[in-house]
Amino acid sequence: MRLLLIFLSIVLVNNVITSQFLGICPFLGVSKKTDTALGMGVAVTFVLTLASFMTYFVQMLLVKTNTEFLQTIAFILVIASIVQFVEMVIKKMSPSLYQALGVFLPLITTNCAVLGIAIVNIQKEYSFLETIVNGFGAGVGFTIAIVIFAGIRERLELADIPDAFKGFPITLISAGLMAMAFLGFTGLIKL
Repeated sequence: MRLLLIFLSIVLVNNVITSQFLGICPFLGVSKKTDTALGMGVAVTFVLTLASFMTYFVQMLLVKTNTEFLQTIAFILVIASIVQFVEMVIKKMSPSLYQALGVFLPLITTNCAVLGIAIVNIQKEYSFLETIVNGFGAGVGFTIAIVIFAGIRERLELADIPDAFKGFPITLISAGLMAMAFLGFTGLIKL
C-alpha cells in the first residue's frame, strides 16, 4: 500500500514539473508536438528509474566509505553515463526521435529532476523498492505533464491569440494554468 501511495504522490501531488518545478527546460523546449513530448517523457522515465536504482547503491557505497560529501558529484557521473547510454540507444533505434529531441536529449544529464529525485530518495530514506517506485513515478508524472502540455500547445497553434501573447508568453501562461490545475491534487495523499 505504501508503494502505491508513493507512486500516486509523485505522479499527481508532488509532480516534478507542476509542483516541484524541476525539469522545466525540456518541458518547455520539447513540448511543441505530442509525439516528441512522449518520446522525451519515456526517455526521462527510463533515466529517472535507472538513476534511482544506481544512485541507491552509490549512496550505500559512499556511506560505507565515509565519503558522503561526494554525493552530488557521484550522482551526476552516474546520471551522465545513463543519459549517454540512452542517447546511443535512441540514435540507433529511432533516428527521427533522436533528431526531434535534438539538444534536449543530452540535456537530460543536467535535468534537475533526475538529480533532484535521486537526492529526495536519500533524504526521505526510502528503501530500495521505494526508491525505484519513486523514480519511476517521477518519470510517469513528468511524461503525463509534458504530454498534456504538448497537447495544449498544439491546440494553441490553432487558436486566435492576441499578438502580445503569441509565442512564449502564452506558453508560460498555459504552463502556469496547468500547474494550478495540478494543485487540485494537493492534500490527496499524505505520507
